[in-house]
Parts: sequence; C-alpha cells; structure tokens
Amino acid sequence: MPNDTALLLGQFLRAPAKIGAFAPSSRRLATAVCAPLPERGEPTVVELGPGTGPFTAEIQRRLSGRGHHMAVEVNQSLATLLAQRFPVVDVVHDDATKLSRLLGERGLRQADVVISGLPWAAFPEELQRDLLGAVSSAMSPSGAFTTFSYIHAIPLSSARRFRALLAERFEEVVPGRTVWRNAPPAFVFHARRPRP
Repeated sequence: MPNDTALLLGQFLRAPAKIGAFAPSSRRLATAVCAPLPERGEPTVVELGPGTGPFTAEIQRRLSGRGHHMAVEVNQSLATLLAQRFPVVDVVHDDATKLSRLLGERGLRQADVVISGLPWAAFPEELQRDLLGAVSSAMSPSGAFTTFSYIHAIPLSSARRFRALLAERFEEVVPGRTVWRNAPPAFVFHARRPRP
C-alpha cells in the first residue's frame, strides 16, 4: 500500500539500523518466509520485526484462528499501526532479546515457529548474537526459524557472520530460492532444531 511505503520509508530514514527496509515486503516474500507454519494444531508463532504487517497478514491467513500469534515490534509507530490493523494478533512493543520473558508473561512455554523480519545484516555482532540466542533459547526443540536477507547484502561481512551464527545455533539451515519480485530482491533462510 502506498501509505505503508511512505510510513516505512519515514521510519527507515529516522533509524535505518533498526528498521532496515524502505518498503514493505512483497506477498511473494511473505509466502516464502511463512512456509514453515504447520497446517494443523495450535502452534505458538512469534514474529519479530513485523513492520507494517505483510508477514503478519500471511501468518494470520495460514493460522485461520488457530494458535497464538505474538508480534514483537521495537518501533512504537509501527506497533500501534499493527495493533490497529490486526486486533487478533498479540502485538508487543518491546525488544526481541526479551523473547523468553515475553512468552512467559503470556503463559507460553516455547515458540513452535519464529518468523523474523529483522535486518540482521544491519546489526553489529553482539546484537546478532544476543538476538539469535534469544530466539533459539525460546524455541521448542523441533521448532522452525525463518528469516530473509536482501540479495545486495550477500557480500557484507555482517551478513556472512549472521549466516555462520545460524549454523552455530541450528542443526539444519537451508537457504531458499531468491524472491525476485520483492524490492529489493531477497532470499530466505529456513532453520530447524535449535542447538542447546
């Protein structure tokens, strides 16, 4: 939506290291990122950095009223917009490094699926480690973690470091195909079974 693009661009210009994107993700990227959501049961799904909600909409479509969907957004303006747009989603304005505490406050033990829209390549090493540690420690042993990276970030040392951290934290990491119909083009990482 044009208004979403304007809002995200404005937030990106204010804090590019926190927002990391100047336009909402495409429906095609949302479909690829949300692929690990189970078709049955009552899963606990955590979404990190939902922004204006393209992944949120796809998660809701796939859950169709099942389970618990918690979206953690550090930006107040985006969290407010998301809560208004998706009243059935548990939108939390907080820091993703506090994930285990946030789940515990809701009586939830672990996340079955974590879907991330966070700009990993924009983060320094310490923050990458803290966030990925928070994610893996909050997940069930058979849990799935999915995130994406923009294709132009591939050569960045921070992006290479993040890929190495994924392999450290998860038993299985599978890169997906490039989603060309996204601005900018992106590719997806599917990770499973967090290491203890």
